[in-house]
Amino acid sequence: MAKSKKETLQLGNDTFELYISEERIQLRVQQLAKKISKDYKGQVPIFIGVLNGAFIFLSDLIRNVTIDCEVDFLKLSSYGDAKISSGKVTLLKELNCDVKGRDIIVVEDIIDSGLSIDFMKRLITVLKPRSVNIASLLYKKKAIKIHTPIKYIGFKIPNNFVIGYGLDHAQKERNLKAVFRLKENN
Repeated sequence: MAKSKKETLQLGNDTFELYISEERIQLRVQQLAKKISKDYKGQVPIFIGVLNGAFIFLSDLIRNVTIDCEVDFLKLSSYGDAKISSGKVTLLKELNCDVKGRDIIVVEDIIDSGLSIDFMKRLITVLKPRSVNIASLLYKKKAIKIHTPIKYIGFKIPNNFVIGYGLDHAQKERNLKAVFRLKENN
């Protein structure tokens, strides 16, 4: 009963269509993990997942890296139950690890406005890590308001509302194995 095998989903009045298949996601995650493993060979980076959306991507990513690593989480809020960012970022869960002098890879599910990732990078940089890089499954270039360099990008996508593979619709649908986008004319 894998939900990702469906081509469309009906959620209330909204219709979502399959956008990035489970197979394409898994292949891209493996490619990113290989690049990260090469870039961090001989090091032990801390992967910092951004809750709630990035936990699935982070989980698959670290299972595919071939280097030792540590994991921690931050939790931010900028959406609530809306389909667009509120523009205000709030820290809901702080780090539990010491990042001073460490290599950090912040893992996001999606970067759209750039506000959240800018907030996180500034928050972590104050703690004096050796390096901070960012990995994001999805990147909406046309929606960016604040530009932050993103070293590892899974997929560049247009400015559509998307769900699945960790991304939610009012806190639901994170468990879809593929990414679906809101169909035009909804």
